[in-house]
Amino acid sequence: MTGFGRGSAVTETWLAKVELSSVNRKQAEVVVQLPRELADMDGRIRKLVQLSVSRGRVQVNVSLEATQGTATSVRLEAGLASSLEAAFTQLSGLLGREVRPSAADFLRQPGVLAIGSREMDAESAWTAIQPALDEALAQLTRMRRREGADLLADFEARLTIIDGLRQRLADVAGERPRRHRALLLKRLCEAGLELDPADERVLKELALFADRCDITEELTRLESHCAKFREYMLAVEPPGRALDFLCQEIFREFNTIGAKANDAAIAHTIVEAKTELEKVREQVQNVE
Repeated sequence: MTGFGRGSAVTETWLAKVELSSVNRKQAEVVVQLPRELADMDGRIRKLVQLSVSRGRVQVNVSLEATQGTATSVRLEAGLASSLEAAFTQLSGLLGREVRPSAADFLRQPGVLAIGSREMDAESAWTAIQPALDEALAQLTRMRRREGADLLADFEARLTIIDGLRQRLADVAGERPRRHRALLLKRLCEAGLELDPADERVLKELALFADRCDITEELTRLESHCAKFREYMLAVEPPGRALDFLCQEIFREFNTIGAKANDAAIAHTIVEAKTELEKVREQVQNVE
């Protein structure tokens, strides 16, 4: 499920800002971007995010700034500065005239002088990062819940349609043996084979056909699957994987009905049902 959250927190030493963004993905994946000095916190942050998110790709961006008044330091890379000075001396000998480096030459060289905050202490930084992360997770969760409420309404509407199509299949299926009997007798008559409708051979054919095209079990399982789907939608635990499995089972039952019934009217109803179910299956991939 998609969502976004932003949080910030400040301590006497640090100002932490955390941004979370999630996109749809079948499995859970957490990507954390941290200051290099805090790379060891990756696992800690990942664990907290996975307590709230069990499906989807979550991008976590953490930035850390020193608060006003925090002492900064200027670090000199003495070896690099000496090498630069030696290079100018060598250049002077090469050109046959004295070439002196200016202060600007040293400042332009990356790494000679580094101005920044004091060394980052992981535990001190965590006191700012954790509340910022909690705030961002709360915003992300609220946004995902709003999307979940919309998906719930959509699922309920489509399940109602599927239930109606299931009932239509039940109504049509009950007439199949009777229509087959009439069609069989008509064909026998047209072929000049006058048989008594009570003939044992006719009755046996009708019995075999009724057994082959019986879809009572499939319709019962469809009803059970739809009821379970509604139950999972209202469950406390994340239902995404369970709903995905139920969609596969419902699809399988419709396939079986279509294969057993061998009837144009039933086939059209199956197509309608699969169309609605496919829309549900696409959205289920977005459910946590």
